[in-house]
Amino acid sequence: MASNPVDPLQALQAAFSVTPNSKEQADILFALREQFEIAPAPIPLLLNTLLSLVVNAGESLLKKWVIDLLHFAICRSTLSIDQRTQMASQALETLVQLMDDPNTTTVKVVVQTFTTVYPLLFRLSCTSRNGQSAWNTLTAAKNRIVEFVWSSASNTGVKLAAIKFVQKVILVQTRGVSDPRLQNKNDPNLASCPADHPFINVAQLENEGKKLLEAVFNTFYTSQNADLLSALLNSWASLTKLRPSVTPLIVTALKQWTPAALTNLPASNVKSVEKSLRILMIHISRIPSNAAYVGQINEALAQQVIRMEKALSEEKRRKAAGIDSRKRPPSVPIESLDAKRPKLEPELSSTPNTSANLGFLASFDFTSLPATLITELVIANLESFSEPTFLSLVQAYREKHTGTTPAPTPAPSIPTGPRAAQLRAESGRSLTPQDSHGRSIPTGPAASTPPPPPVKVKDEPVDPLQMDIDQDELEYEPDRLNEKLSGGIAAEPSAADIHATAVNLQLIDFKIPPPRELTEDERMQQLTNAVKRIWVSAVDLNSGGDALPVESTQAGGHSPTEIWMLLIVRMITRVAEPPPEDDQALDATPDKDFYMCQDQLRQTLCDYIMSDFPSRIRLATTWMNEEWYNDQLRLAEDPNWRPNYDTWLNQIVATYQTLLDAKDRTFSRFLLDLPSVPEDVLGLLRDLCIDSSSTDRMQVGFATLRGLVINRPSMRSEALTVLLELTTHPEKKTRGAAINTVKLWVPNTQPMDSMVREFALQMLRKLQIQPSRAAEEDVSMLVDGEKTDAAKVQPRDFSDSSHNGHDAHGKDENMEDGQLPPEDLVHTPYLPEQIELPAQKSQVLQHVELLFALSVKVPEFLDEIFAAYGQMDPTVQDAIQELITALIRSLGSSHGKLLTLIRNFPSGAETLALRVLTIFTEHGRPSSQLVALVKALINEREAKAKGGQKGKDLDARFLIPIIAEMDKPDILRHLPRIVSILNGQAEPKNLVRSVFSSIVTTPPQTFGSVTSNLPRVRQSELLTPAELMVLLHDSEKEIGLKSAIEAIGICFSMTDVFRSEILAVVMQQIMDEADLPVLFLRTVIQAVTTYKSLVGFVSTTLLSRLITKKIWTNPPLWEGFIRCAKVIAPASFGALLQLPKDQLRELVDKQPSLKSGLRDYVNKKSTNKARIAGFLDIFGEEDSTTPVHPPMRDDFTPPPAEPAAEPTPA
Repeated sequence: MASNPVDPLQALQAAFSVTPNSKEQADILFALREQFEIAPAPIPLLLNTLLSLVVNAGESLLKKWVIDLLHFAICRSTLSIDQRTQMASQALETLVQLMDDPNTTTVKVVVQTFTTVYPLLFRLSCTSRNGQSAWNTLTAAKNRIVEFVWSSASNTGVKLAAIKFVQKVILVQTRGVSDPRLQNKNDPNLASCPADHPFINVAQLENEGKKLLEAVFNTFYTSQNADLLSALLNSWASLTKLRPSVTPLIVTALKQWTPAALTNLPASNVKSVEKSLRILMIHISRIPSNAAYVGQINEALAQQVIRMEKALSEEKRRKAAGIDSRKRPPSVPIESLDAKRPKLEPELSSTPNTSANLGFLASFDFTSLPATLITELVIANLESFSEPTFLSLVQAYREKHTGTTPAPTPAPSIPTGPRAAQLRAESGRSLTPQDSHGRSIPTGPAASTPPPPPVKVKDEPVDPLQMDIDQDELEYEPDRLNEKLSGGIAAEPSAADIHATAVNLQLIDFKIPPPRELTEDERMQQLTNAVKRIWVSAVDLNSGGDALPVESTQAGGHSPTEIWMLLIVRMITRVAEPPPEDDQALDATPDKDFYMCQDQLRQTLCDYIMSDFPSRIRLATTWMNEEWYNDQLRLAEDPNWRPNYDTWLNQIVATYQTLLDAKDRTFSRFLLDLPSVPEDVLGLLRDLCIDSSSTDRMQVGFATLRGLVINRPSMRSEALTVLLELTTHPEKKTRGAAINTVKLWVPNTQPMDSMVREFALQMLRKLQIQPSRAAEEDVSMLVDGEKTDAAKVQPRDFSDSSHNGHDAHGKDENMEDGQLPPEDLVHTPYLPEQIELPAQKSQVLQHVELLFALSVKVPEFLDEIFAAYGQMDPTVQDAIQELITALIRSLGSSHGKLLTLIRNFPSGAETLALRVLTIFTEHGRPSSQLVALVKALINEREAKAKGGQKGKDLDARFLIPIIAEMDKPDILRHLPRIVSILNGQAEPKNLVRSVFSSIVTTPPQTFGSVTSNLPRVRQSELLTPAELMVLLHDSEKEIGLKSAIEAIGICFSMTDVFRSEILAVVMQQIMDEADLPVLFLRTVIQAVTTYKSLVGFVSTTLLSRLITKKIWTNPPLWEGFIRCAKVIAPASFGALLQLPKDQLRELVDKQPSLKSGLRDYVNKKSTNKARIAGFLDIFGEEDSTTPVHPPMRDDFTPPPAEPAAEPTPA
């Protein structure tokens, strides 16, 4: 039916129309439920209708169906969070009413629904400030459900559902991730609730959550309900994952828990709780963030194993004693029960079925029973004996099987007749334990069968050979066997014959002959064959299914099927003794032969292991542990003993390293299980890590070293040292893998965290200028007026401690704070003791890459970087500025520590702070927070300068990244400082050009055209091109003439902005000023040279206005005027004739080349003869007399569009 979609509304109507609680209604509702599970979208639309069916309704099939559907829709459907939240809000009142339903099944489903409703409505209430009524209802329902947990009258199912609800309340009412970017919508918690919420008291909820957690822990320790404990443990899995702050409390609780409260429960229930406890602890240990608790969890797991084994043995003992652990002990003593019990069975001696029972047991195949059952039966029977009885049985068995018969005498003393029967009877009775009443105690599977009655034996001689035969062999009839062999019945032997035979068979003086002396080759062959037989048998044992799995960490020899491992290993390691030392023996051949033989045996074992190392790793581990232990024993007795452990471990490692695979963890597990890891093996692991040609080998090397650091405290320092040294490896791949390995322990895993931090800081200190090097660089003297380096200066006597530059504690007085003496710094094999200058970027990266990687996790390292930066060589500083880019970008412009350092950077770190600021702004606009910080920094420095405090002014480059974000008054105030950085070099020029581009608006193409229809341009925070050019001229003194000239040249190079009409406006505005800038006429010359269209404007308007301003009164400007007139001649002749005669004469004296042109211009243009005569007097023919004013040099050339450097105008 689910495959054919039906209309939900029609299906509901059909369900209403049929008989209630009928099979037909059930089928319709079942089909509709299947449809809703596939497509739950219609459920929110029908919710109000469905809720009306269950309010104040009696028990019915429809009511149960609606409640289950509501639970599905809110808790498990694929609807969005918003839809489910809306449904939870609509159904809240109905769910609260259903909590009073008399049907516990309904209440259980409602509580399960509230487990999802509570976090949904909490999230909704945090974002809404108008839902106080709904919040109060939800709070009342929460308190009601919490009472279900502690109430003894609650139904078990309801209580289990309530404990899961309490777990969800604890999750909601504790704080999760505070960063809103990392918060999960599916994990609402107190961190997402604003502190000023009108009706949600965050502090109160947090306190309530803590109390609930304490109550849950108390229940965990005291509850006698195994199901409740299992549910509680299962709910803690999500709590440890989502709330890491609670994990240490849970781990401590799990470690301290004991089943003391479950004493009266069946063993199966206790075992169920222990299983849930173990699963939870293993789950917690596998979460990466819980690595710090692995040690505690492993200890708790070990304690649990001991506890469970003890409980199992106690349970077996109770079963063997016939005590059912699930029943109470009888209130009436057993003795009284025996006295009152009627005799329902005949006496043992009169039991008619004894022979039949014995016959059945004799024919029963006990090998068909499981070995574990046989073992348990044997142990149970042994434990049923009291200690005195058990000791008497053992003594009787020893007397029977050790052959301690009396010494023979000449007279026959062998018992015959009734005495023999009596001995047999006593022998049989000695094997049957009895209690204090003389009753036989059952032993083994035949406990229910009474022993057979005493056998009546004829009074005849006893064959002494049969006295030593086992009791089971008495069933055989040797007389009948002899009869068959001899063909008839043999005559009974006489007593003398029997005695003679017995004497001969007692072997009183018999001695075993000595074994044949074997040659050395035969001995080796025997040992080799024995070893082969053992491991061939081991294959059969392993094929039986009892062997440990290959991935097991249990060493060989602890499993019954693998005892052969210890057998082989100890045959090779501990059996042979070295030959005694003979001081008089000069031939050392026996000693060599001994070690050669031992090495052959070990080589055989080594070859066998290496032929299939992954499956024989436990044998290898057992061998190495035995070798190490044997070496310790032998070295304690003989200091000259040749150790075998290091030799054969190296051989195994060297052989297997060629077969390494990244997916194979065998090699790592093998080394982790060793008692000691020699230095050369650590060196081999180092070689694996630096083998960049094989990724598999690198992974194995790093994984093994990481395992040694974590799991082997005794090897931690050596293994971590190797990893830390690899973080400075010159190859990036190796260095990156080492950094990724060690940074996992920062900042929460001790003691690795402190060791990694200290190493990273020492690498940073190695980049600082050491006092000894600084002293060598500064040792330059003037001897007799000539500079002499340190090598030519006669050495001084530094024996006096007052002159050796060190204080009483041995610290160099030239050392800065934070520096270490060179001998205290850590050195690695991949870096020189002191960095070579000028520094190379790759070598600087080897020093600081680990520290940069750690700075992401530990921002305090940024303080160390900035503090050390000022004590570095300039070439090292340049490398740091380039290398730190990736780190700064990853942290972002909103990082609090970086902003603090930019505001308060230490002395000497100004360029680094500037680099950080540049990185923040090179690919985008700076944030308002960053702009405000820099402005505050600038104002602070300016205030200090005005107040007379000492301190270096802030570099103008700090203004460049944020200048475009300032308002116009701030731009006009700070721009001259930026322009002043120009020094003729390319880098400052590019910076200033980028600033001009960012703060100047590009004028429209119609700028300057004559029209009255253009709209008025809105006042902008940016500068117009004319405003910028005018500012450069007005601030020429503050900027400096050379820098101002270079800045004006940059403006002329921006031809799309500074067009001719813009320059005309600039010249017009400057002309309106009372005091003209020194560079004004230089700019005019540059303008008319760049744009010829401006010549007319300059010649007709500008020069005339300059004459009216009496330009000749300002010598620098007058010189510029003369040069400008020459540049635009003859267009300037008309304006020049407006000059007074003295100034005109001075002009032509300084520029004689203008005379002829002016004379011709006057002759052509002027009609007044008197005026012509006056000008001709000035422009007359040149004579040999020296002019009053020397002529100006004609070597002035107008600057190009972007001059590299310009001479300062006179």
